[in-house]
Amino acid sequence: MAAVSRSLSVSLVLHSLRLRSPATAEQVADRFDLDRDDVRDALASAEATGWAQHRDGRFGGWVLTTSGRHHGERLLSEELAAASVSADVTDAYRRFRGLNPELLAVCSAWQVIDVDGVLVPNPHDDSGRDAEVMDRLASLHGRVEIVTAMLSRSLERFGGYGHRLDSAFDRVMTGDTDWLTRPGIDSYHTVWFELHEDLLATLGRNRADERHEEEAAMASHEPA
Repeated sequence: MAAVSRSLSVSLVLHSLRLRSPATAEQVADRFDLDRDDVRDALASAEATGWAQHRDGRFGGWVLTTSGRHHGERLLSEELAAASVSADVTDAYRRFRGLNPELLAVCSAWQVIDVDGVLVPNPHDDSGRDAEVMDRLASLHGRVEIVTAMLSRSLERFGGYGHRLDSAFDRVMTGDTDWLTRPGIDSYHTVWFELHEDLLATLGRNRADERHEEEAAMASHEPA
């Protein structure tokens, strides 16, 4: 990503903390390829204004405060309006949301199997079963590529998701299957989860909204 203005870097710093925290200043800078000195200044400013705070300890790092989360959402809303791409991002979000249950099902099928009605860890002793899961992942990946391409055309900061999903997918398909669901790395599920959160933040939505909508949709299809 090209160099960005100091005011834009503040927005990206807050957004980075929304997507992955706690985080070090270096991790925040690397998320959107920002200058590390600018990021340290932005974090100090965010702390002074009550938008972020630094936590000590084993799992310490920089995190957003509630006011920082709200301010970050306002900045994202302004960005969306200024770029006049709200309809495009909303369309991409709807497509992504339609794919989300499939991704969860693929991850679940890879991790566990049903044995006499009980879910147990998948021993991966059935090559045919595992191959079927990989086929489902490949089909899903082809469709989410359309979504990430739409998003990268809308806002530059969405541009990295397609490359990150491609990288994780390639690793999985060449046998390094930790890159499907393993936390702590840019696994397929990790990147997918982050993209989901990014879309929600950008559009001013949350996961509770989605659950309520899904429950309402299910209720509307229940027999009288």
